[in-house]
Amino acid sequence: MRASTFVYPWDVNGDPEAAARIAGLGVRQATLASAYHSTRALTPGHPRHRIVTASHAAVLYPADPARWRGRRLRPYAAGDWAPGDAYGEAAEALTAAGLDVHTWVVLAHNSRLGEEFPDTSVVNAYGDRYPWAPCIAQPETRAYLTDLAVEAAVRPGAGGTELESLGWYGLPHLHAHDKTSGVALGDAGTYLMSLCFCPSCREGYAQLGLDADELASAVRRALEPVWRGATPAGDWEAVEKLLGGELATATRAWRDSVARSLQTDVVAAVRAAAPDGFRILLHADPDSYHVGANAGVDPEHILTAADGVVVPCAGGPGLLTPFAAHATEGNVLAANFPVVAGMGGSPATLFDDATQAAASGATELRLYHAGLASEEDLTLMADALTRLD
Repeated sequence: MRASTFVYPWDVNGDPEAAARIAGLGVRQATLASAYHSTRALTPGHPRHRIVTASHAAVLYPADPARWRGRRLRPYAAGDWAPGDAYGEAAEALTAAGLDVHTWVVLAHNSRLGEEFPDTSVVNAYGDRYPWAPCIAQPETRAYLTDLAVEAAVRPGAGGTELESLGWYGLPHLHAHDKTSGVALGDAGTYLMSLCFCPSCREGYAQLGLDADELASAVRRALEPVWRGATPAGDWEAVEKLLGGELATATRAWRDSVARSLQTDVVAAVRAAAPDGFRILLHADPDSYHVGANAGVDPEHILTAADGVVVPCAGGPGLLTPFAAHATEGNVLAANFPVVAGMGGSPATLFDDATQAAASGATELRLYHAGLASEEDLTLMADALTRLD
């Protein structure tokens, strides 16, 4: 089973042994970040540093000035954590080690964009802005995300791309000293807290015959039991119970149409710019109302628009099933496993986990993340991949 591991440029650059070490795991591909959000990352195997702090979302290559000239929204250059063409340097080393290199592009997740241009952010029913979550209904934001996807995905020598957060990003966000888990929201509460009430979304609700102010009031009323400690049980049915079936259906219709059209447009734009054979995958969740890095999608639609999906499988292979039901020949269903033990991953069970995923329809593996892993984690990963061959 073809396997790829996620990698940051700073895992490779400055470490002459990194590319060979990654190739030695038994993976065929490296999924290398070319546009990424802010992070603080451990680099346990690097000879020159142990911690890399990326202070804001950035592209990890030199952006094309002509593409972005005169535009308000444009990608930010990285600082000293990824200077120059950090992506290109790392890609060259990984390719020389015999690995296929695909780009890893983070899209609708950018705290600096929201801080500098607050009007681009999702606004919840209480009027709170989420600076990390650009609203994908806004035309200017959609144009920015589309062009960013094209530029960051189709890098020289890349054989494909994996697009993360290509959809609605909402409340969930690991932030510095995060203190938002005091109330268990569940999927339903998270959805309601992620509904956007920016001007573009208000106009969208109006097109469906909804009064945005009345809808916001209804959302706040629906959340009152949650703030008192009543965690809503269930999935979409819990949203309908809290908000009412008619309102819930209308909000989902708006959000699904926005996400679906953006996903369609971005994939088409990347495909038009890419060479033949270039593979386009989305990090995806099969429940379209879900928000976050693994964007909610319609499985049938996304497998006709893109070449496949990367599916989170930390909790088991269950999320693969809806995609497997609609997959056709040539679709990639990549099961994504965290394999860093210190971050909750389970490299020791990777063989069994991968075997179960294959039985549920997975055609490939994604391993998160070679650059963050300890030597012991890497040894366990390599052993599992050897057994899977």
